[in-house]
Amino acid sequence: MIYYKTFIHQEEKEWVVLIHGAGGSSSIWYKQIRAYKEHFHVLLVDLRGHGKSNTNKTERKYTFIDVSKDVLDVMDVLHIEKAHFVGISLGTIIINTLHDIAPERIHCMILGGAVTRLTFIAKFLLTLGDKCKYILPYMWIYQLAAWAIMPRKRHKKSRILFIKEAKKLCQKEFIRWFKLIKEIDIVHKKTQYNKRDIPKLYIMGEEDYMFLPPVEKIVKNNQTASLAVIKRAGHVCNVDMPVEFNEVSLSFLKEKTKKQPSATY
Repeated sequence: MIYYKTFIHQEEKEWVVLIHGAGGSSSIWYKQIRAYKEHFHVLLVDLRGHGKSNTNKTERKYTFIDVSKDVLDVMDVLHIEKAHFVGISLGTIIINTLHDIAPERIHCMILGGAVTRLTFIAKFLLTLGDKCKYILPYMWIYQLAAWAIMPRKRHKKSRILFIKEAKKLCQKEFIRWFKLIKEIDIVHKKTQYNKRDIPKLYIMGEEDYMFLPPVEKIVKNNQTASLAVIKRAGHVCNVDMPVEFNEVSLSFLKEKTKKQPSATY
C-alpha cells in the first residue's frame, strides 16, 4: 500500500484528500496542511514510486486507474466513505479518473494547476523526452519540463521543490510515469463526456501559460465547474501564492460542506 498520513480534526467529520503531481510528493502541500486541518480531517498520500511510497516492481506499466485505485485502497483502510479531493498538476488527472470510476466517493473536486489536455508545447516535450529517455539522464528531461512549465523568476521556489522531489525517483519509475502522461488526452475526453453533477473548482495561476487557456474553455461549457485565477502565480499556484490558494479553496470546501451530508469514518 502507498504511504499516507492523516490529520484528525476533533469535531469535523468530513475528509479532504490531497493528491500531488508527478515527480512530487505529499510535501508539496506543506503550505496547506495547517489551514486545512483546522476545518477538516486531512489525508495526504504519496503516489506509487513517489515520496515514501515504494515502487511497484511487479508491474511494467502503470495506468491512471491503477494509481487512482491506490488512493481508494487507503480510503477503504481508513473507512472513508466519501471525501473532498484537492489536487495539483498531474494529481488533477488522478482526481478526474476517480470521478470516472468512483464518483460516489467524491463530495467535490478542487483542481489546482489542472492538466486537462496536452498542448503543442507539452506534446513537443513528450516527443523529445520519448526519443531521449533511454539516452539522457531523466533529470535533464524533468528539469527542461520544469523550466518550460514554470519559467519565471518567481516560480523558482516551485521549480526547486519539484526538481528536489523528482530526484528521489529512479530512472525506471520516471519512465513509467513519463509513459503514463501520454494518456492525459484519453482521461480528458472521458471527463468531458461524464455528466455527473459533482461540484468542481479549478484554481489556476495567471502565469500558467501552458495549462490555463484549455481550462478557461472547459469552464465555459461546464455548468458544474468554476474557475479562480490567482495573480502572480504560475503552474504550482499552491506554492507560489499559498495564502490566496488556501482562501479560495477553503471557501469552496466550506460552501460544499454545508450542502453535503457528512461522510462516515
